[in-house]
Amino acid sequence: MAALWTLWTLSFCLVWPSCWALTPAARLPQLHNPPTVLGLNGTDGSPSVDLPMALRVFSVDYHHVQAPFEIVLWIMLASLAKLGFHWSGRVPAVVPESCLLIMVGLLVGGVIYGVRHSAPPTLSADAFFLFLLPPIVLDAGYFLPGRLFFENLGTILWYAVLGTLWNVLGIGLSLYGVCLLAQSSLGDVSLLHCLLFGSLIAAVDPVAVLSVFQEMHVNDQLHILVFGESLLNDAVTVVLYKQIESFLRLPTVSGLDVLLGGCRVVVVGLGGLFVGLFFGLLAALTSRFTSRAQVIAPLFVFLYSYLSYLTSEMLHLSGIMAIVTCAVTMKQYVEANVSERSNTSIQYFLKMWSSVSETLIFIFLGVSTIQDVHMWSWPFVCSTLLLCLVWRATGVLLLTAVVNKLRRNAVTFRDQFIIAYGGLRGAICFSLVFLIDDFPKKRLFITTTIVVILFTVFVQGMTIKPLVELLDVKRKKRALPSVSEEIHSRLIDHLLAGIEDVVGYWGQHYWKDKFEQFNRKYLRRFLIREDHQARSSILRVYQELERREQRADEEAPSLVDPRSHSRPLLPEEMDSIRRILSRNLQSFNNKQTPAYSRHTLNQDANRARTKKPLHRHLSLGERYTFTQGEVGESSGSGRVRKGLCRSHTVCSISPRAVSQEPLVSTTSAQITDLSSSSAPREDAISPQHQAPGGGGAPKKHLSFVLENEKEQ
Repeated sequence: MAALWTLWTLSFCLVWPSCWALTPAARLPQLHNPPTVLGLNGTDGSPSVDLPMALRVFSVDYHHVQAPFEIVLWIMLASLAKLGFHWSGRVPAVVPESCLLIMVGLLVGGVIYGVRHSAPPTLSADAFFLFLLPPIVLDAGYFLPGRLFFENLGTILWYAVLGTLWNVLGIGLSLYGVCLLAQSSLGDVSLLHCLLFGSLIAAVDPVAVLSVFQEMHVNDQLHILVFGESLLNDAVTVVLYKQIESFLRLPTVSGLDVLLGGCRVVVVGLGGLFVGLFFGLLAALTSRFTSRAQVIAPLFVFLYSYLSYLTSEMLHLSGIMAIVTCAVTMKQYVEANVSERSNTSIQYFLKMWSSVSETLIFIFLGVSTIQDVHMWSWPFVCSTLLLCLVWRATGVLLLTAVVNKLRRNAVTFRDQFIIAYGGLRGAICFSLVFLIDDFPKKRLFITTTIVVILFTVFVQGMTIKPLVELLDVKRKKRALPSVSEEIHSRLIDHLLAGIEDVVGYWGQHYWKDKFEQFNRKYLRRFLIREDHQARSSILRVYQELERREQRADEEAPSLVDPRSHSRPLLPEEMDSIRRILSRNLQSFNNKQTPAYSRHTLNQDANRARTKKPLHRHLSLGERYTFTQGEVGESSGSGRVRKGLCRSHTVCSISPRAVSQEPLVSTTSAQITDLSSSSAPREDAISPQHQAPGGGGAPKKHLSFVLENEKEQ
């Protein structure tokens, strides 16, 4: 009740100033005391001040603060609506957040229309594309799971490019057939107008998709396919929309115009990609020099990202492609350069900014629905709803049947159904429909677009979660990967890259390995400060996992395993582990090991025989079996290893070891003599490793042995 009362109060605050601001001038009360005016008095040009007749104790000047005051009220209304949604009990489990926000917008729009007797304010296309859409796309690109996205990039582009063309042509040509059948009411709609409407109605909105799919926690592959397709689908649909709009302004369209239009689509997409890549590298380079001004380090992330979007729009390129590419490019370098507090500030601000923009978009969708420009046509509206479902479903089925022949992990039929059913429309198509030049059926296009948006958000958005549970779609893994999982995953990547190199196949693992080498050799050295460069790959993995754990997102509470009762490591233990890992791995990285090549296999094999062999540390049980001959043989060997090695031995001492104490002491003495004779030395067994006298309980010990062995 308190939330509803607050929403009603804010609605009144939004309505009353607008009504008072639009009051005719004749009905405004006249001020008896004019305000102070600074100007010229008389004809002599001497400055003078007209003093007021009386001093005012209280005055209201709403027009002075009207614009920022109403913006703050709208943001406050959106934030309170979002807050009330999450405190509304079981409602979030049944109704998606986007549906409730649209209903709040419908309520506010109805109140404004009832009080003012005129249409409420609508969301302009410029305000949407220049101010509300960039934060959402930036947040999606910055927190994009890079590994999943690039592994499924071919499938995502397959859906986003060919799938969008399939939907645009299918819906446009089918609607033109409907218009030909209904000549009496739809005869004045041309083929280009139908294709233009098909290009905007085929836009799958990432805002609506994110708001629904993030609440379901579907598996990573399904989520990245749907989200990546919706993200790149917007770039394709906006480019197609502008291209068809340019065709409408031509007197005639020839085959050459169509060919040039196709080339322009490619140039717009690739141009946005290169603009985003340039600003992303520039942002990474700038963050390298922010060590003495860490306060403004997060600011460069937002400025360069927004600048890439505005530059692309200025050059008539794809702004969505530019800002996504910029975010993906600069993320790993910026996170390595700035401090942890700056990283936390970036994450919080991006989430807050995108959440506010998303909430405002859905509320304005509801508010803009209440207006006087509607035109209804049953054949056109019903055909559009049916065609959107049919063409998307057939497109997903046909494209998936082709792409499954090339994928190792096939997209299942259940996932295909969710991809087809999850094509939600939103503010993208709503903003594009208002940009259409005036013609007799523009109001019909607006009405049909609003109906499609409300149907997809309410009907499909509310039923997709029960369908996911009914079809038993695989859900997302709730726990973060451990360090060992990340290491084994990278090991498999290296193995697959080696296999592809051996068989002569240039697959994704081959190119990924080449990029990693180029990134480590050139980009990271140039874009990351020397004091922030990790000395080993495992340390980079560890730092990345630390950042993931510290990321305060909505899924953080669910990622904690309640069954884990292990003691947290002390700071001294963490420093010791880091020191051991960095020194050992740095030593392995500095070894002059030639790169593997199938063309020079014999040379590498012969060269490997001349290398100094690795000296394996023996466990404690194996050290007991040392004999004098073996020690002498090892002392006479001239091949020793220079470097740093690690031996971690877990041994259990049984009571039988008590009788072998002379052998142990003999071995220790032999090892001591061996070290004094300038030979490779073994570690003498410490008293802690010896069996306790008196038949005590067996003990387990974990020892890390660090040795500096010098070549004689």
